[in-house]
Amino acid sequence: MSNYQNAITQLQGRINESQALNPEHIVRMRLQNRFQTGLDIARHTATVMRRDMAAYDENPEQYTQSLGCWHGFVGQQKLISIKKHFSTVKGRYLYLSGWMIAALRSEFGPLPDQSMHEKTSVPALIEELYTFLRQADAWELNHLYRELDTARQDGNKEKADDILNKIDNYESHVVPIIADIDAGFGNEEATYLLAKKMIEAGACCIQIENQVSDAKQCGHQDGKVTVPHEDFLAKINAVRYAFMELGIEDGVIVARTDSLGAGLTQKIPVSQQPGDLASQYNAFLETEAVTLDSAEDNDLLMKVDGQLTRPVRLPNGLFRFKSGTGEDRVVLDCITSLQHGADLLWIETEKPHIGQIAGMVERIRAAVPDAKLVYNNSPSFNWTLNFRQQVFDKWQEDGKALDGYKRDQLMSTEYDSSELAQEADLRIQNFQRDAAKQAGIFHHLITLPTYHTAALSTDDLAKNYFGEDGMLAYVRDVQRREIRGGIATVKHQDMAGSNIGDDHKEYFSGDAALKASGEDNTMNQFG
Repeated sequence: MSNYQNAITQLQGRINESQALNPEHIVRMRLQNRFQTGLDIARHTATVMRRDMAAYDENPEQYTQSLGCWHGFVGQQKLISIKKHFSTVKGRYLYLSGWMIAALRSEFGPLPDQSMHEKTSVPALIEELYTFLRQADAWELNHLYRELDTARQDGNKEKADDILNKIDNYESHVVPIIADIDAGFGNEEATYLLAKKMIEAGACCIQIENQVSDAKQCGHQDGKVTVPHEDFLAKINAVRYAFMELGIEDGVIVARTDSLGAGLTQKIPVSQQPGDLASQYNAFLETEAVTLDSAEDNDLLMKVDGQLTRPVRLPNGLFRFKSGTGEDRVVLDCITSLQHGADLLWIETEKPHIGQIAGMVERIRAAVPDAKLVYNNSPSFNWTLNFRQQVFDKWQEDGKALDGYKRDQLMSTEYDSSELAQEADLRIQNFQRDAAKQAGIFHHLITLPTYHTAALSTDDLAKNYFGEDGMLAYVRDVQRREIRGGIATVKHQDMAGSNIGDDHKEYFSGDAALKASGEDNTMNQFG
């Protein structure tokens, strides 16, 4: 007996006949609502993510991927598409981008990625994404139930058994979300409180960065200011306490370091003993040798290796790091975070260069052998230009003829069909799998791709619909492609839950149900 049928049998003896409830309908509704709370989701997806991390440790070809989604519907359609094309959602996650919340979800209107948006919008988007993913489950299972009913009516037992097997082994659209908590939106208590809300909404994985919370900048902008390790570790602890308090013991913490592009710090930590974390952090500060006689009023002085020095302080009170120390600071940040409770790393880089990433990871793994990265395949990079220049530089190093190529003009369309451009595109195509094997990258994400796809598709439709093509622009470029591509949204009433509602009405009201899916429903035109 199938699990589905067994669940029906177990219910049959527990329902009062006078209630006129159908056990099979109850089982169907339960299966359509597998995850009843956000904590149920967080617990399930944490297990999934830990399993995937272990699989990657065994074989780096088993890396994972995600796309950033700024609305529940976008996330839902992404997972439906993945399942349609690849038959499984294994290894595919969602990414929740603080950048996109700031740009698209703030009540203030569009904002830069500087933690100015409402912190409550972060757990709100997590809850929204999972609401839409759960609805995707209900939608797909509803179609299976209808197919099962038809097979039974037709007396086709073989088909009915096949559908029952699909129901018993159903794979949910609910996948892990890597959720961006920025720099924690305040002190460690504020970080803890927000982390709790995010976990209660369903987050199994929280990403936190080592920038100053009230001076946070986008990872690919200038003016980034980092905090001492002690401050960052306190926030990692705060997130871990939130996971543990809520019973999500497998919760995942991604520690992001912005030190590669951050040349400033807000404060100088107090060293308790030689060589401690504070001492190591302070060793990166740019200083000037001084004497007591040459020191000026209100100077801040430090004794370093027996020498009296003055840290370079900017007019805004911030302190500057020595030039060229970025990679060393990244390595120390990563090792320290992993040794104090983080599970995964995020190194924000200025370009997508496997050699650069691998060099840092090799140093980190000397101290923490199983160190793994989440990496931002950022739209802030000019991928075409970066990789064409990487090929150019490699060919130049190898002594290959570069006649006809100008390095600073390689973005030009005149190179699109060239051998160099083809080699660059091949490297871009293989970037994720190569970086997973060579640079320890467990998870590849694109932070804000759907921001760009929404703008691009809207531009295409607006240009043609309001131009000469008129209605043909929508029919040819949208509806016809939906029909021929098997994209479920062509039946938008069904996608929004109309058929689910009709079936529920029939459960509740029987033959008296007023349903929307009769012969006059224009959705029937799509077969």
